[in-house]
Amino acid sequence: MLTHRRYRGFNELQIEGSEIIKELPETGVLFVSNHQTYFADVVAMQHVFNASLSGRTDSIKNIGYIWQPKLNIYSVAAKETIKKGVLPRILAYAGVIPVDRTWREAGKEIHRDVNLEDAKNIGIALKDGWVITFPQGTTTPFKPIRKGTAHIIKQFRPIVIPIVIDGFRRSFDKKGIRLKKRGILQSMVIKEPLTIDYEYDSIEEIVEKIEYAIEQHPSFLKVVSLEEIAELERLNEKRRWSYDEEKDQEEC
Repeated sequence: MLTHRRYRGFNELQIEGSEIIKELPETGVLFVSNHQTYFADVVAMQHVFNASLSGRTDSIKNIGYIWQPKLNIYSVAAKETIKKGVLPRILAYAGVIPVDRTWREAGKEIHRDVNLEDAKNIGIALKDGWVITFPQGTTTPFKPIRKGTAHIIKQFRPIVIPIVIDGFRRSFDKKGIRLKKRGILQSMVIKEPLTIDYEYDSIEEIVEKIEYAIEQHPSFLKVVSLEEIAELERLNEKRRWSYDEEKDQEEC
């Protein structure tokens, strides 16, 4: 209830493909997405998933869906992230799966073996319900997909649903807790399940499929230059929604 107006009120969340959510099984689903803030991305997905399960298509209008939420939705986050502050710790109790980063900690580059216990915990969560993960492991765009996600897919064979989000880094601070700007268009596109041959697809092939699906493959930079992306960011920051006009349209 506290966060609903962040996606429908202060800002507007445009959703596409949420009808896919209603067709998914109760367990064994892995959502893979690009990442823009620590927490606002996940909270938005919770709203969209529950709204869809309550019969809404591409909309979170009418917050009544919160009275019967799907409780077995988990998300993966770095241990160092959820230890910073009271709210992250509360979110951890609400279903965050803490994992050790293998490449970075406290802002420094490191090299650490994958914690097998982390993979086991993700497997337990998949057996119990749905899991949201951000395979780049960072909010910086076009960073490489971490191979750990592909190993999880090979090992536990979940249904893999790609999600592409935008507008969150303009709406919120990096943590996704403080509202930075109002009137920003946010978007969430939920795509069809990835086609994966769990037996024969290599780790590298699965990584590449994820990169293309969440639109973070390096080839996207060849289509849209970094300068163009910077200009789009600048223009999007100026974008504002006319809520009075939107309300008039809804009334019509």
